Amino acid sequence: MYILLAIVVLVVLYGIFLYNSLVKSRQMAEEAWSGIDVQLKRRADLIPNLIETVKGYAAHEKSTFEEVVELRNRAQTVPAGDVAARAQAEGLLSQALGKLFALAEAYPDLKANQNFLELQNSLETIEHEIQMSRRYYNGAARDLNVKVESVPSNIIANQFGFSKREYFEIEDPADRAVPAVKF
Repeated sequence: MYILLAIVVLVVLYGIFLYNSLVKSRQMAEEAWSGIDVQLKRRADLIPNLIETVKGYAAHEKSTFEEVVELRNRAQTVPAGDVAARAQAEGLLSQALGKLFALAEAYPDLKANQNFLELQNSLETIEHEIQMSRRYYNGAARDLNVKVESVPSNIIANQFGFSKREYFEIEDPADRAVPAVKF
């Protein structure tokens, strides 16, 4: 009788442990996504300053500016939880920023402008932090996904509605290409 009770108590305790482990993994993934969101917001906030600086030197390149602004606005309207759509929108924005920097190469005075150099350095730092945030998020998503799919934690996950997370991936191979920018 006591052995049966002890086994039931151990099974319940193990179930609680698995549930708490799943909650922790879900929270880590949510925190990681928040980190990506913060870095993308920082980049979006920097873009108008960059555009205005470049505009002063290359006023006739209006279509490039409009493309960057439109893609920035589109990226900001993607719902917070839509990882795939956000990855696609941010990939397109990265490409447009590459075009903007390539445009800047045609203007030697712009390349030497202190404001432009500071904005460029800030954007480079933010891009690095976005990359680190993406890696952290994908690691947290991987850990959660392993627990959601592995036995016996998948039993608890299915019972309490835990689900897999999408990875923050760039699906278009062209979006993976790093723009060649030389100053």
